Amino acid sequence: MRDWTRQAIDRIKADARRSADTHLFRLDIPKLSRVHLYLKDESTHPTGSLKHRLARSLFLYALVNGKLHQSVTVIEASSGSTAVSEAYFAKMIEVPFVAVMPRSTATSKIRQIEHYGGHCRFVESAHEMHDAAVALAADIDGYFMDQFMYAERATDWRGNNNIAESIFYQMEREPWPVPGTIVMSAGTGGTSATIGRYIRYKGYDTKLLVVDPENSAFYESYTRNDRHYECDASSRIEGIGRPKVEYSFQPDVVDEMMQVPDAASVATVLWLEKIIRRKAGASTGTNLWGALSVAEKMMRNDTVGSIVTLLCDSGERYLDTYYNPDWVLDNIGDVRPYLDQLDGWLAT
Repeated sequence: MRDWTRQAIDRIKADARRSADTHLFRLDIPKLSRVHLYLKDESTHPTGSLKHRLARSLFLYALVNGKLHQSVTVIEASSGSTAVSEAYFAKMIEVPFVAVMPRSTATSKIRQIEHYGGHCRFVESAHEMHDAAVALAADIDGYFMDQFMYAERATDWRGNNNIAESIFYQMEREPWPVPGTIVMSAGTGGTSATIGRYIRYKGYDTKLLVVDPENSAFYESYTRNDRHYECDASSRIEGIGRPKVEYSFQPDVVDEMMQVPDAASVATVLWLEKIIRRKAGASTGTNLWGALSVAEKMMRNDTVGSIVTLLCDSGERYLDTYYNPDWVLDNIGDVRPYLDQLDGWLAT
């Protein structure tokens, strides 16, 4: 068993070496001459999203803690993106994988999970995922990977090529190398925990702004100082937002939170496509709307500096949802007012 574990860890570490970093690029926005806004493009990972980092860390965490053995089925509760990446690593080390997810999950994600040999089980809403995954793990004697519990534990916040270390390294030769603000949305809360801890560990004068979509418990929990806050509906922005406050969310390392309307999130990725000629998922829109709000405040106060946020995943996964005008109108609403507002940034 020890030999199998060693080989599994070596395979995953080799993946980390091959896909060690992602691109950081500056957005070309005419009105932002004295404020530089950067996107870290996490869509270039082998499985197409930021969750590739998380899945790799979760598998290593399970292996080094002796929780994962040959032929044990890995089970996850996921809205899709994490499960895609976990299916990839499960295939890499040759263990079965089952994802429990809402029935509304994008079809492209389901196909991708199945492409890597994983299986999907569906529940009606995000509220049901956790309990269904726990029950399935007990029923088949599997291992529940539980991203919402272990995300903040599995990543080394001191460095070891985590996303925060990568951001600050890539910014070193920019005009304003230490970002005034890093903007991050919360799915599990693990990435914001890693970034917030790293900022404090290194002593950077950088604020962490966490943005949250509608129908998510994180923002209300933060403003009310109530970790037990829950909301009734499920997030409509795939990959971020939760009906309850997950363990991995660490509010004490967050400097500020902002709630972003879902229509603004979707409008922002449609607008972003005009600039970079690529599609991104709606969670990127949530991030970028928050970053532009920070930039607007800096300009009003005549402040110079830099802002960094994340391009979380590719929009090619969402052609039937966020890039389908009829679906957007039926499920999100009218995004035109936000598009008109965003177009003001491109005026010269």
